[in-house]
Amino acid sequence: MPLRIVHYNSPILRRKGRRVVGFDAALAELVNAMVETMHAAEGIGLAAQQVGLDLQVCVMDLRGTDRDFAWTLDGASTPLELIMPMALINPEVLALPSPREPYNEGCLSFPEIRGDVIRPTQILVRFQDVHGTAHELRSSGLLARCVQHEVDHLNGTLFIDRMEKKVRAGLETAVRDLAQRTRDSGTEVA
Repeated sequence: MPLRIVHYNSPILRRKGRRVVGFDAALAELVNAMVETMHAAEGIGLAAQQVGLDLQVCVMDLRGTDRDFAWTLDGASTPLELIMPMALINPEVLALPSPREPYNEGCLSFPEIRGDVIRPTQILVRFQDVHGTAHELRSSGLLARCVQHEVDHLNGTLFIDRMEKKVRAGLETAVRDLAQRTRDSGTEVA
């Protein structure tokens, strides 16, 4: 059953996630529920904070997107269908020498709010899978962007924080309205 996605103004979205130390059945169940939630919401990424948990866990699935990105997992060009959906646990992102480009991002915690965010186009992320095995993913394009967006969530940073002032200013009314709807609904997660 899908989990409830929390919306902007919920304090949990600003909370840095705790490192995962137990790689057990409960973690696997959480990851599966997060993937189901992400798919039900028609997203390509979801972080634990977005479902009310302060953990260093996020999931992604880019199989349904245009493949305008490259990747290697542990040095191999593994087919995307074999590695997605993917869980990143305790991830650490390193920007690789590459241009920084804008892209119109959205977020499941900000329904119907989109804006340009400038990010590096190539990254390396070191992470663990649900079994605790360490991996390295090199990626570019949309995959690199998705990783950066989700790992930002794990550190309490939102995509609106990464927007240039003029882009953010154009969204301020919509963001304020969403914050008010979250308060009014009483669904804020502490």
